[in-house]
Amino acid sequence: MLRRVRRRLTILVVSFATAATAAAAALPAAAAGSTWKPGFSDALNYAQSRAGVITFALRTPHHLWAYRPNHTEPSASVIKAMILVAYLDLPDVRYRKLSSGERDEVSRMIEYSDDQAANDIFYNHVGFDGLNRLASKVHMKHFSTHPGGFEAWGRTSIAAADQTKLFLHLEHYIAPRHRSLALHLLNSIQPGYGRWGIWDVSTPGWSLYEKSGWGAGTGWVDSQSALLKRGKMRLALTILTHNDPDHTYGMNTLRGIAGRLLHHLGQNSHVK
Repeated sequence: MLRRVRRRLTILVVSFATAATAAAAALPAAAAGSTWKPGFSDALNYAQSRAGVITFALRTPHHLWAYRPNHTEPSASVIKAMILVAYLDLPDVRYRKLSSGERDEVSRMIEYSDDQAANDIFYNHVGFDGLNRLASKVHMKHFSTHPGGFEAWGRTSIAAADQTKLFLHLEHYIAPRHRSLALHLLNSIQPGYGRWGIWDVSTPGWSLYEKSGWGAGTGWVDSQSALLKRGKMRLALTILTHNDPDHTYGMNTLRGIAGRLLHHLGQNSHVK
């Protein structure tokens, strides 16, 4: 019982507006007007019924709903979104057109989650310093790299709340010349290479930009970070899972949490 109580104490529902607005956020959607609210309680109950270590955060411009938001997990390939952003903002890259070879490499890293492409971009250009600079720019508070070992970028420690800070304002951190390319890549994840979980949830009228990590399909990690946009409205969602029974189980957990959080998000939804 004590363990269960401690676990529930990690739950966070935060509003960045006034106290009155924070109280309104906890009311049913009908009582709070037409503003969309996530199915936080349903998602929380579902997450607590699943095996493995789970944390998630959903952020809008004024609100954060989260479960264990500052708990860190290994990034696996989720970190490739940060590698992409850091690479495109390098001084010798940000103002010029990418070569066909460079464009092919970033495409393989994101759309096909190619590890060799990630190794080339990371070890030859971005490095741990580049990741740490981006994390500092985003004001991530629970981010740490782990240099050493093969593909060590995949063992970067990330937290759900920190990742939603990046994804909510993703374009702000991408060099203007390369924003359309980066968003195109994150919107074009190929089947079999991370297009599951959040991708399986119907959100009519919303565009999805996302990167998955799945620990070589073992269940070690099954995680996703995403930006959803409709017009000027946006929200960011990160779900991190660790030590799932297997990869299929982890994918189902991602879909189950995302589906409950994004319930009724559609063409008429107003997100603040």
